[in-house]
Parts: sequence; structure tokens; C-alpha cells
Amino acid sequence: MPSQTLIQQGAEAKIFKIGDKIIKDRIPKAYRLKELDDKIRKRRTKAEAKLLEKAGNFVNIPKIIKIDEKEKKIIMEYVDGDKLSDKLDEFPLEKQKQVLKQIGEDVAKLHQEDIIHGDLTTSNMILVEDLPVHSHSQIDNNPVNKKQNSRDYSEVKLGEAKISNKHIKKEVMTKIGDDNLEKEVIRIIYFIDFGLGYFNGKYEDKAVDIHLLKQALEAKHFKHWKELYEEFLEGYKSINKEEAEEVINQLVKVEKRGRYKH
Repeated sequence: MPSQTLIQQGAEAKIFKIGDKIIKDRIPKAYRLKELDDKIRKRRTKAEAKLLEKAGNFVNIPKIIKIDEKEKKIIMEYVDGDKLSDKLDEFPLEKQKQVLKQIGEDVAKLHQEDIIHGDLTTSNMILVEDLPVHSHSQIDNNPVNKKQNSRDYSEVKLGEAKISNKHIKKEVMTKIGDDNLEKEVIRIIYFIDFGLGYFNGKYEDKAVDIHLLKQALEAKHFKHWKELYEEFLEGYKSINKEEAEEVINQLVKVEKRGRYKH
């Protein structure tokens, strides 16, 4: 039987990795009556699972394998990638901006469905990258054929990926290796930890979601946070411009209020 490893512990839950699975186990609170604590943890587990199930129709999330309301656990697939918070600053600025634009589009899709993440930071996003390496025998030296082969490969890879997740986004970056052959990078952003999330259609709540991300960019990715935030907004507005403008107008009001100021 695979060993169980604690990979994260927060105020509400412990996250364990067992083989290719993740178990989110809500922690009992000793200061609450046991009966009340059981009800609260069961209700929050059920609510988070419902959010995950709906969000998975629009953005990338770890696949839910099982929901155990009795034990207050959610079992999900393990996504083998890096926390975006640890990886983003290593990329060239243009790549960082591409990633934030994608995030903006995805957050807009969640908000269109009245899904509020509740803790929207780059620490709650997983970046998966795949860098296929082609051999000389796989690519014709003719530039036209090389381009054709490259396109065919990306379509196959994306098609295979779609079997497990139909919302995978493909971004291609050309890299030149020692052999001067083109390689393609497929980048996928997964959203995790909807433990503080909820359903709400108010512009106020959507604005606060964005404000949290803005604060996270400023604190963790301060070197280019303004450019990254602008790119996020561009992606956000590209999905539903009319609603995005309403949310951003509300965001201005939110940021003027003392309780959200730095």
C-alpha cells in the first residue's frame, strides 16, 4: 500500500498524498461541540465538492475521485506540477504575462457561473508544463514539413490531454536546443483549494476575489506585478466585457474602503 505523506496543513484541513491521489481531510476543532463540529465539517466538505464539480466544467481542477462526507474527506487526482507562486518569477516577462492572461480568462469563466474562489492567489494554482523532445528522425528538415509535423504533434498531444481534462489550454512556445530543433511547451493551469469558496453572483464578491489576486501579485511577484495584473485584467475582460466592467468598477469601490486598504 502506498505511504501517506502530509504535504500541506492549513487552519481548515490537512492535505495528504497517497500514490497518485490527494486526500483533503478537514480537521476537527476541539473548541467546538463534537456534534456541531461534525455538522460544520460535513457541510463545508459537501459545499466544496459541489464547487469543484461545477468549476471543473469550465476550468482545470484536479479530478475528483471520491467525496466522503461521513469522514469529511475529498479524494482527488494528484496533479504533478509546481505551485505557480514558486515558478512564475523564473519565466521571462512575456511568458509570465501569457500565464496571467490565461488566469484572467479562467477566473472570468468561474465568475460567469457565480463561483467565488475565496482565496485566489498563485499559491492555489498549479502549473504543469510538458516539453516534448523531438529526434532528428521525427522531423523533416524541410521548413514547411517541419511546421506541419510540429502542428500534428501538438494536436495529438492536446487531443490525448483532452481525454482526461476537456478544458486544457495549449500555449506553444518555440525553443531552440543544441540540435536547433523546435520543441513545444504545453502549459496548463490548475486551480486548487476551493475551501473558502462559495456561490454568489454579486459584483462585490467577484471584485474581492480579484483584489485578493492583486494583493498576491504585489506581495509575491512584486518585480512585475503591475504588468502582470494588467495582463490578468485583459484576459478577464476578454470573456464577458460588460460584466467585467461592472466587476472592475466595483473593485475600485472595494479598494477605496478602509478595510481593504494596505
